[in-house]
Amino acid sequence: MISLKDLSFRYRGADRNALSGINLEIPDGAFLGIIGPSGAGKSTLTYVLNGVVPHHYGGDFYGRALVNGLDTVEAGTERIAGELGSVFQDIDGQMVAAVVEDEILFGLENFRVPRDEIEDRLAAALEAAGIGDLRRRTLSSLSGGQKQKAAIAAIIALRPRIIVLDEATGELDPASSRQVFLFLRELNRQFGITIIAVEQKIMLLCEFARELAVMDRGELVLHGTVAEVLQRPERLEEAGVNIPRVTTLGKALREGGLYGGALPHNLGEARRMMETVVPECRNAAF
Repeated sequence: MISLKDLSFRYRGADRNALSGINLEIPDGAFLGIIGPSGAGKSTLTYVLNGVVPHHYGGDFYGRALVNGLDTVEAGTERIAGELGSVFQDIDGQMVAAVVEDEILFGLENFRVPRDEIEDRLAAALEAAGIGDLRRRTLSSLSGGQKQKAAIAAIIALRPRIIVLDEATGELDPASSRQVFLFLRELNRQFGITIIAVEQKIMLLCEFARELAVMDRGELVLHGTVAEVLQRPERLEEAGVNIPRVTTLGKALREGGLYGGALPHNLGEARRMMETVVPECRNAAF
């Protein structure tokens, strides 16, 4: 479980807080999407979770951040990494080896995993990621989606209970991005791993995350289930978040007095909405 209490942080030399008064509880097994405009504090929040703030980026830290009972200020980043693994947008910058299996082995050896466990963990991580056939491939020969899976495999080989991704699909096309999120959902469902994904692609989050946290200028301005958050389109727009087109359509129909139900956030809900607005849609092919 992650618990953030009255969390604020200002980078050394900055003229304003990067985070201000964050209170957030993330239970075990959650799949949380974090979204907001550039400069909202999303990346800084992930740095707090993995201990990079304040251990590597100094500044004024107030409040408390607990990751599975570890105080991130008191615990070192290596100890936190035993509970929480991070995947970043710049995958090439995160990789330290030339071959997939070596990338996974690097983490296992650095965390002093017993030698007789290493092969089993390596094989299990490759299988979970669906990249067993890429074991001896060079990382430079992989597609963007395959690299992301290799990076996540290197993390899950360490068996963390939480995985944090900071815009990890930012450089991927829609198909590759969805492939990565399908894998994350399987990890979440099958192994109960908590997933926290900072992402700009709100439709992707709406499809896979169960909860959304919206940040704006260092503050947490909305938090709830995907459906609950999308019922506040005006606040999302005020925060600079582009809402899904189906939600925009529902908002327009509601403002025109043609629809009074909950705003949709996926195509299935949009179809049900249209069936109430235009009964003939019940027999239409979508």
